[in-house]
Amino acid sequence: MKRSRINDIITEADEMMRSFGFVMPPFAYWSPDEFKARKDIAKNVIDARCGWDITDYGAGKYDEMGLFLFTLRNGRLADLQRGGGMCYAEKLLISKQDQLSPMHTHLLKAEDIINRGGATLVVELFGSDDAGNFADDKGGTVFCDGIKCDFAAGEKLQLKPGESVTLMPGDWHAFWGDGGDVLIGEVSTVNNDETDNIFCEPIGRFANIEEDVNPKHLLVSDYRSWLA
Repeated sequence: MKRSRINDIITEADEMMRSFGFVMPPFAYWSPDEFKARKDIAKNVIDARCGWDITDYGAGKYDEMGLFLFTLRNGRLADLQRGGGMCYAEKLLISKQDQLSPMHTHLLKAEDIINRGGATLVVELFGSDDAGNFADDKGGTVFCDGIKCDFAAGEKLQLKPGESVTLMPGDWHAFWGDGGDVLIGEVSTVNNDETDNIFCEPIGRFANIEEDVNPKHLLVSDYRSWLA
């Protein structure tokens, strides 16, 4: 993805989030130079990989297969392992109309996917085999707004604004906006996007960036190279 396109997506996403009453924390609006100057006091933000995250899954077709994310807060794996402390994470996502977030599951993370506003969010579901692998002939059970919901293999949930689904490790899922763009909330256990996204197809989690202009704001995938 070109950096100029990423800059535009950040501006567009910020406008959409604000239209639904969501405003990002102050560090979201730091320039790269401001982030560098404050990296010591922002160590928790950097280590937790909070911030802007835009991906085309390495395919170069963002409008067809991609996702916008902003990680607002993220806990500590050590706390989760000891059973107490900051064991949670929270994100805002934008899934554009017909923009696929491809089939995947998580080894560790359980998550609530919430339609926070906009169009309908379609969530396609499959179950796992005994080894946890994708199974195109298996359904399962999820909870929609706390209500038990059995699903058949390939069933497509239609989540309207305010509706949600709880997904557990081993629940394979893909999603996209239907009829327009969707603002999505994600509340989950501790999140590690580098290791805990297991895709059905061999694709990447992060975009390859062409630096045609300077970044407006750093992405979480920039932290290692820009803030070293």
